[in-house]
Amino acid sequence: MRASALGDHIDLAAYGEFRAGLLKHIAMEEKVLLPAAQESQGGLRLRAAERLRLDHGALAALIVPTPTPAIVATIQRILREHNRIEEGRGGVYEVCEKLVGSNLDDLLSRLRAVPAVSVASYKDGPLVMAAARRALIRAGYSLDL
Repeated sequence: MRASALGDHIDLAAYGEFRAGLLKHIAMEEKVLLPAAQESQGGLRLRAAERLRLDHGALAALIVPTPTPAIVATIQRILREHNRIEEGRGGVYEVCEKLVGSNLDDLLSRLRAVPAVSVASYKDGPLVMAAARRALIRAGYSLDL
């Protein structure tokens, strides 16, 4: 992640771009990709959909507070596993491509049409971190310290 390239110093401009991109990526999967895959399976969810949604919840919760090295390290750890599930051999993207078959071009058009997601200002405090920790626990993670 470019935002943490300077060790303990976090480049907030780069992190802001990452944050916006991550929210758009989540929206693309939650609003278009996972529903299209479910529809292609006659209403059955992808096996990995629940795992992806738990990760999305944890990631979304972690980008609410002002970033710290621990938050960035946790996001990186989640994304390593998350990307493996999506992009690895037999991963979600490969499965979705097979499921939608001849509708792939339509799916790609719909994914490209997902608008940027509005990004709120950082919110800090014990309630925010408690919510983030709960989302991490639900997804099977903890905050890297």
